[in-house]
Amino acid sequence: MVISEDILFSHGAKIQAYSAGDYIFHEGTAAKNYLQIHSGTVKLNNFMEDGKEFVHGFPFRGHCIGESYLFTENLYGINAVAVTACEVIRLEKEIFLKLIRTEPDFMLKVNRYTADRLHFRYLISTFLSITDPLIKLQKLLDHIKGYFGFDTKFSFEVQYTRSQLATLAGLRVETVIRTIKKMEAQNLVKIQNSKIFY
Repeated sequence: MVISEDILFSHGAKIQAYSAGDYIFHEGTAAKNYLQIHSGTVKLNNFMEDGKEFVHGFPFRGHCIGESYLFTENLYGINAVAVTACEVIRLEKEIFLKLIRTEPDFMLKVNRYTADRLHFRYLISTFLSITDPLIKLQKLLDHIKGYFGFDTKFSFEVQYTRSQLATLAGLRVETVIRTIKKMEAQNLVKIQNSKIFY
């Protein structure tokens, strides 16, 4: 959780519900609210001129989305789309900016979160130079597992679908399925009830 929900609500934040497929915001629109996911999963993406989709990530409960646009006059450079039914906490931009001016710890929390996400983007961009899908998936899973504070073998249940892992790693779903099976045979992952443990 980036900022305590109780604190956001005490400053007038409201929850807005979205159905799967709904846009939370569109590329090219202005940021008017601090947005923090209360429940569900969101996809941050762009669509290219040829109609192909580029996915930046799948934030979920406790993550904020589009927060960096609150500190600039730039319009959103991405879309935020509900992957599942979602509830998003919305706090008006001016109230949020006043809150972080009076509570510097909140600014540090938001900056730390933004820095972690930027680090993840740098990591993902290095995948372009890696051709081995097993190494790509290992690097991705290492990062995600470490981010959530897990360090022992098979202690981390991967919350992403195989399709989402494929999108993040720049692979085809079929390649991810084959690679996960290969990783299981090499005792790098454990599969239980179709869940991946790393």
